[in-house]
Amino acid sequence: MDDFAKIELRTAKVVSAERVPKADKLLKLVLDVGAEQRTVVSGIAATYAPEALVGKTVIYLANLKPAKIRGVVSQGMILAAGDAEVLGLSALDKDVPPGTRVR
Repeated sequence: MDDFAKIELRTAKVVSAERVPKADKLLKLVLDVGAEQRTVVSGIAATYAPEALVGKTVIYLANLKPAKIRGVVSQGMILAAGDAEVLGLSALDKDVPPGTRVR
């Protein structure tokens, strides 16, 4: 339980999405996380077209250290199901405001 409590999961609304140049699997997402917007690079391009993600609410791992991926600073991670390939994104059954804590 203590290890899980260290993970900060929040809801985020996808504001914009675009392919990362020269990367077949990567999308650059701008997320509304409530108090601010954050950029996340995600390996979901084989399953999701960028325009299909705009407006969707996703679950976002908020307390990761920023990392530069293909020249883009990624400020977190979105949750998706699948091993070698992405099968789907985590979903909520109701609308919730961006930045809401997931527990």
